[in-house]
Amino acid sequence: MKLSVLDQSPIRKGSNAREALLETVALAQLTEELGYTRFWVSEHHNVTSLAGTTPEILIAHIAGQTQSIRVGSGGVMIPHYSALKIAENFRMLETLFPGRIDLGMGRAPGGDRVTASILNPTNTFSEQDLVQQLFDLQNYLNDRYAPGSVQAKVRAMPIPPSVPEQWMLSSSGHSGLLAAHFGMGFSFAHFINPHGGPEAMQQYRARFQPSENLEEPQTNVAFFVFCSNDPETVHRQQAMIDYRFLQYETRGKVDPFDYNDLKTVAYSPGEEARIQHNRQRMIMGNSEEVKKQLLRYADQYEVDELMLVNVGSEFEERLESYRLLAEVFELKTVAV
Repeated sequence: MKLSVLDQSPIRKGSNAREALLETVALAQLTEELGYTRFWVSEHHNVTSLAGTTPEILIAHIAGQTQSIRVGSGGVMIPHYSALKIAENFRMLETLFPGRIDLGMGRAPGGDRVTASILNPTNTFSEQDLVQQLFDLQNYLNDRYAPGSVQAKVRAMPIPPSVPEQWMLSSSGHSGLLAAHFGMGFSFAHFINPHGGPEAMQQYRARFQPSENLEEPQTNVAFFVFCSNDPETVHRQQAMIDYRFLQYETRGKVDPFDYNDLKTVAYSPGEEARIQHNRQRMIMGNSEEVKKQLLRYADQYEVDELMLVNVGSEFEERLESYRLLAEVFELKTVAV
């Protein structure tokens, strides 16, 4: 089983964006050493509790601070940008770090619709526009242009020695069908939507069309995961993640907080119901418990790679979580 990381650069209470980004880099270095397969960073806008807004910039820095782990976006929200600009960003990254770059793409706002409209005032959230962007992106990344088209007059630069891996990221089956049509990898975000994932994977595999970049289906699935062999630490982190999700659902944002801010909070029956629903998006416990649940989901999804998202409130506890999972899954350590 391969393990990978999706990091959102969470800002702890009393910390700041710079410290959060430095922690992301340190986490990438540790997980490379522990034998994780890839390290993706997210794109969020107008979210005060997360520092990751521009994955292509952070990817460049992380790849320069590591040696072998694949580094990528989880993901670039493509409706915000032109296909040419995405292609040039990732061709530059692939030129600097050949064979190590993943272009993970999503269609969500990565925040709210108002922010999305300011990022790209022409964004109509149209399905047709999304398909056209993916089509144009394939042409730019693979240097194939229809004769006589406008795109044939423009070439995405620089020209790298290889093409970055391309993935569609989604919490629904529809984007999986797009990934299948364009011959890209498919990553299902169970940490966003705990329902329908195995079926979406089956549809993707059944409809997959080989491309010049990918001959066979390639999949992984992402979960919120926190692992500790101390029951009290697991309890505290569970309470904080429960609170985080409710804050986002009821207020539309999450300000940095710690356990003292919520340990006396009493929830309504409706909030308790939301907590139980949201716990389907996460896996928490000691190393053996987490391994057992992850392997069960791997069987359901029929995948051999699991993407772990950890928003634990203490950085050292996040590091320890990844260490414990590397040990229990017997990942092969890498000399760096």
